[in-house]
Amino acid sequence: MKLLDRYIFVEWLKFFLVAIGVTLGILVLHDMYNNLGNLIEWGAGTGEILLFYGLLIPTLIPTVLPISLLLSVIYVLGTFHRNNEITAMRAAGMNIYRITRSLWLGGFVLAGVLLWLNADVIPYCKENSRTLYENLRYEDQLRTRDISDVGKIQQLCFNNRRDGRLWFMNSFSMATSKGHGVRVSVLDDMGRETRRIMAREGVYDDAENWWFFTDGQETTYDPVTHRPTRAVGFDKREFKDFNEKPKIMALSMRRPKDLSLFETNEILSAIEDKGSPEARPYLVNLYGIWASPLACIIVIAIGIPFSVAGVRTNPMVGVSKTFGLFFLYFVVDSVLTTLGGRGVISPLTAVVIPNALMLLFAFSLYRKVV
Repeated sequence: MKLLDRYIFVEWLKFFLVAIGVTLGILVLHDMYNNLGNLIEWGAGTGEILLFYGLLIPTLIPTVLPISLLLSVIYVLGTFHRNNEITAMRAAGMNIYRITRSLWLGGFVLAGVLLWLNADVIPYCKENSRTLYENLRYEDQLRTRDISDVGKIQQLCFNNRRDGRLWFMNSFSMATSKGHGVRVSVLDDMGRETRRIMAREGVYDDAENWWFFTDGQETTYDPVTHRPTRAVGFDKREFKDFNEKPKIMALSMRRPKDLSLFETNEILSAIEDKGSPEARPYLVNLYGIWASPLACIIVIAIGIPFSVAGVRTNPMVGVSKTFGLFFLYFVVDSVLTTLGGRGVISPLTAVVIPNALMLLFAFSLYRKVV
């Protein structure tokens, strides 16, 4: 890199590191306010607390990276502009691309780093930080509760469209893989109920990978009239074709955006039918994860025009304008994400449209100042 490129890059990098450190610190402090007291109360040691926050920090990077990049680009270029350094560079015959090419390089490198983090590091950290948190909670519950109440999920529902089974449990314990107040409706190809199993308890056998129910009744229905034709009670019965895994059922109760990339792929594999209503929110989340590195490019393309063409005396004017534009972007993104999850538009379209519109607008601004 030439001397000018190194100068611009180093000045940007210094503020970028400060910005990302401050924003990460704020988010970590916010999490400490919510969760640190619980960790201490559950008996977590210093090593476990440090491990938890060491795993948590990488999961925050997709949130803070574009914001820190935006602040650093606008502040540094705005400072150059206010000090007439950009004017001097342009008077020397340099265009805006020549002046900011080191920032473009930094933006593309950060986009690649974020893509790698999303694909490999962040899923691992998100799952293991959650596992560590939940294990500490379970250990605390074991000291004060019956094991059947450890890791209890209230009102667990799961719709297995692939095999035509609709599940409902009043409660389910992740520690014992046992549910209480179980009802399973078996549906035909047209979605009509043909059988219903109701039981006091349902237990998933990890060794055999099937479910058995105790103290229940199986009722057969006429699919046309939905009238019961046969009812048989049982003390215990194994259903070897019921192979739904409790982990998948529990994950389906979480918000799609709270799942890691690996967990999202796992649920989509279990659903199989990617066109079903249940798959749409997870597809939106999946495409959103892969598209998130584009935010680094969008930030560079928008930050440069607002910085070099804005008011010279106050770089924060450019910051205000750009954040207003990004607020509009997030509103549009949220609306389209909701529409994609509900099937009004395709999940891929819901992710592509806001990013494509922002990129087109950003490059149209960039061309005016080049």
